[in-house]
Amino acid sequence: MMAAITSAQRGRRTCIIEKNNRPGRKLSICGKGRGNITNQCDMEDLMANIPGNSRFLYSAFSKFDNYSVIDFFESNGVETKVERGGRVFPVSDSAKQLVSCMEDKLRQCGVRTYYSENVRRIFREEDGTFGVNTASGMELYCKSLVIATGGKSYPATGSTGDGYAFAKEFGHTIVPPRPSLVPLRSADRDCARMQGLSLRNVSVDFYIDNSKVYSDFGEMMFTHFGVTGPVILSGSRGYGLPFKSGYISIDLKPGLTEEMLDKRILRDFGESPNKEFSNCLSKLLPAKMIPVFVSRSGIAPDKQVNAITRQERSEIVALFKAFTVEISGTCSIDEAIITAGGVSTKEVNPGTMESKLCPGLYFAGELLDVDGYTGGFNLTIAFSSGHLAGMNT
Repeated sequence: MMAAITSAQRGRRTCIIEKNNRPGRKLSICGKGRGNITNQCDMEDLMANIPGNSRFLYSAFSKFDNYSVIDFFESNGVETKVERGGRVFPVSDSAKQLVSCMEDKLRQCGVRTYYSENVRRIFREEDGTFGVNTASGMELYCKSLVIATGGKSYPATGSTGDGYAFAKEFGHTIVPPRPSLVPLRSADRDCARMQGLSLRNVSVDFYIDNSKVYSDFGEMMFTHFGVTGPVILSGSRGYGLPFKSGYISIDLKPGLTEEMLDKRILRDFGESPNKEFSNCLSKLLPAKMIPVFVSRSGIAPDKQVNAITRQERSEIVALFKAFTVEISGTCSIDEAIITAGGVSTKEVNPGTMESKLCPGLYFAGELLDVDGYTGGFNLTIAFSSGHLAGMNT
């Protein structure tokens, strides 16, 4: 949609071929339906939050960055607000408002959209003209073609990997698609015991082959299959295929040093010296986590806290600061928010989004081998790359 709007504003006759019966299916569910369109951060932080080929996007961002995204929606009637971590949402908390805004803009620019049209084949004539055939028998021809079909995540929204096949037809290399921003699986039964428990304001370190690969602070949740939540989704990228052994280490009390935490535990124990250990953690842990924590500590749950030794207390502190969960892999790409991998950026001109192999062919969005963390960064990539492609078609 952004590519079409930008192209049409330059006076080009522009159309969209859409396989769904309405536009922006994936946009309408972003940010849990609230519409996290971008992030209000500086360029350095923007690039730092895009681990997948961020340098390729430098030209796109220089033409249309995260603040340009905000300006686009604000100037078209969508009032925005900034929340924790710089996340930008519409004041209405409705991602559907974003879709309506873009639909209105498409109409204003004279873009024609063909709905419920499933593209079967894209080909190129000897004169360089592109032809597009759809399942219904429709055939369209154009001088410039943008493929912006998304990746393979959330296939119910229409992103079923069609674009990879189209790109291959024109000789492009596809970096194997893999799930990113996806829940993580664990064989640890403790996860199932704590199913539904959300932890807030925790610090999580991610390890692969015993090397720390990512750290984050925020919210996570235990599930019957493992772990999920914003912190987990961002850190999941490193656990994509091919999978290597890994684990996460959760600091349950990141605001306290080990010394401060030890004093806090001593104080709590001192208030009820004859209480059993399992009944003396309610001020420090959510109820659902206490049985698991006690089991992992190795201390008998019915042991009176006045009998707990200094060494045992030291081990309790260590468990608070490093509560580990082994990771056995990611959930499927169907459950991922974003697809990592895609059309190799080595074969696309970063200054125009045009194919280096086929003049007149352009790519934008998640189809490319670029991806970011949670917080509005992936939609920023989509809007920015779409804008750049539209500027050059």
